Amino acid sequence: MSLIRNVGTIGGLTAVSRVFGFARDILLARALGAGLAADAFQLAFTLPNTFRRLFAEGAFSVAFVPLYSRALHGRDGEPGSEEAATAFANDVLSVFVWVLLAFTGVCMLFMPGIVWLLAREYASVPGKFELSVFLARVTFPYLGLISLVAMLSGLLNARSRFGPGAAAPILLNIFLISGIIIGDRLRGDSSNDVVVVNALAIAVALSGAAQLAYLAWATRRAGVRLKVTLPRFTPEVKRLGMLILPATFGAGIYQISQLVDTFFATSLPQGSLTLLKLADRLNQMPLGIVGIALGTAILPMLSRHIHTGDNAEAQRLQGNAFEIATLLTLPAAAALAVCAPAFCTAFFVGGKFTPADGALMASIVVALVAGLPAYVIVKVLNPGFFAREDTRTPVWTALASLIFNIALNLYVVGRYGIVGLAGATAASASLNCVLLYIMLHRRGWFRFTAKLFSRVARQLIATGAMTAVLWYLMPLMADRYAGNLFEKVWSLAVLVGVGGAVFFGVAFAVGALDKDLLGQLRRRKPVRTKADDEILEVE
Repeated sequence: MSLIRNVGTIGGLTAVSRVFGFARDILLARALGAGLAADAFQLAFTLPNTFRRLFAEGAFSVAFVPLYSRALHGRDGEPGSEEAATAFANDVLSVFVWVLLAFTGVCMLFMPGIVWLLAREYASVPGKFELSVFLARVTFPYLGLISLVAMLSGLLNARSRFGPGAAAPILLNIFLISGIIIGDRLRGDSSNDVVVVNALAIAVALSGAAQLAYLAWATRRAGVRLKVTLPRFTPEVKRLGMLILPATFGAGIYQISQLVDTFFATSLPQGSLTLLKLADRLNQMPLGIVGIALGTAILPMLSRHIHTGDNAEAQRLQGNAFEIATLLTLPAAAALAVCAPAFCTAFFVGGKFTPADGALMASIVVALVAGLPAYVIVKVLNPGFFAREDTRTPVWTALASLIFNIALNLYVVGRYGIVGLAGATAASASLNCVLLYIMLHRRGWFRFTAKLFSRVARQLIATGAMTAVLWYLMPLMADRYAGNLFEKVWSLAVLVGVGGAVFFGVAFAVGALDKDLLGQLRRRKPVRTKADDEILEVE
C-alpha cells in the first residue's frame, strides 16, 4: 500500500473522527458555556488524554513499532517471522498490562494532589476543586484502556493495517456526544451543569472499553492471537523500556506543552481553560487529519527502508511526506487565522456560550494556528529519529523547546492572558521543528532539496493569494455569521469555496502542485518503485 493511500486511509477516518469531535465540542459549548463545570471537565479529561498521547500514542508507539516491525520483517539480512513477532508482542503485553494497572491506581489514589499541582487556583472557587478531582477519578481509567488500544493499533500499523487504529477515536466522540445529550436530558429545565459533566465523565471511561473491544477484534481478525501471561523482562522488552523513557519526552513536546498550558490557564479567569481547549480543537482538525496520519503512516515504512539499508528511499519518503504536510497545512493555518471570528461565531456562540466567549476564542485560535505547520512537520521529522531507534536526540530538542515555552509563558501570560499563552505554545513548537531539522540535516538523514524548497515557496505564494481574498471577503458577510442556520451555512460555504478555489487555482498556475503526484492519485493502483511498492514515485 502506498504512502498516499496509507495517509488517505488514516486521514479519512481521522477526518470522520474530527467531524464527530467538532460536533461534540459545539454541543459541549452550548450546553455548558465557559463556566465552572466546563473548566472542571476540561481539566479532568486533559489528564488521561494527555498521558494517553504522551505515553501510549507517543512514546510507546514510536518505540514499539520499529521493534515489532524488525521482529516481523527482519533486519540486516536476518529473517523475521510471525512467531518472533507474536512472542515479542505477548511479552510486551504481559508487562504493559500490569504497569498500566499500577500507574492508573496510584494516580487515582493521589488525584487530589495531581489536580492541585495543575490547578491550585481552583481551590479558591467553592466546589470547583472537588468536582475536578471527582471527574478526574472517573475518567482516568480511560488511560489504561486506551493505552492497550494504542499497542494493538501499533501492531496493526506494522502490518500495514491502518484502518482500525484510525477508526477507534470515532467511538470516543460518539460516546461523548451521547453523554452530553443524556446529561442534558437528565438535568431537564434546571441549570445544574454538574449532571452533564458527570454523564460526560462516565462516557469517557465507557468509550475506552469500547475501543479496546474493537481493536481486540481487529487484531484477532488479522490473525494475531495475543495472551497475557506472567510478566517476563526479556532483552527485547528491556530494550523497549529503554527506548520509551527518552521517547516519552521526545515524542511528547506538544502534550507536555499542553500540561504546561493547562497549569497557566487555570491561573487565569474562569472559563480560560475551556476556551483554550475549544480553540485547540479547531487547531487539531488539520493537525489530526494530516499530522497524525503522516506520522503514523511513514514510521513503519521508514523503519523498513532503514533496516534494509535503503537510505535513499528513506530520505525520499520523508521528503514526500514533508511536501504533503506543507501543501495541506499552510493554507489551513492561514484560512483558520483569517476566518476564526466567523467559525467561532457561527459554530459555537449560542446557549450558554456568549458572543464575548466567541470573540476571545477566535483570538486564541489565531495565536494557536501560527504554529500549525510546525506541529504537523514535527510529526514528519520525528520518525526520522525513531525509525533509527534514536529517541535521545528529540529529547534535547524537546527540552530546549519546553524551557523556551515556560520562560515565554512567564513573560506573556501576565501581560496578554490566554491569547499570549496560545502564542507561546505556537512559538515553542516552531523552535522544536527547526531544531529537529537541523539535527537530521547535520547527520545526513534528511535534507531540504532545491526541488522541495521550490515547491514549498510556491505553496506560500498560493497561500498568500488565498489569504488576501479571504481578508477582503470576511467583513462583507460579518452580519451573517451570527444569523439563522441558512445564513451561517451559505456565508461559511462562500468563505470555504472561494478560499479553496483561489488556493488551488494559484497553486496550479505557479506549479505548487506536483502534477506527477496528482496523476498518480487519480490512478487506481499505486506506482511502484524498484525498491519498494509502498512509495509513490513522485520525484
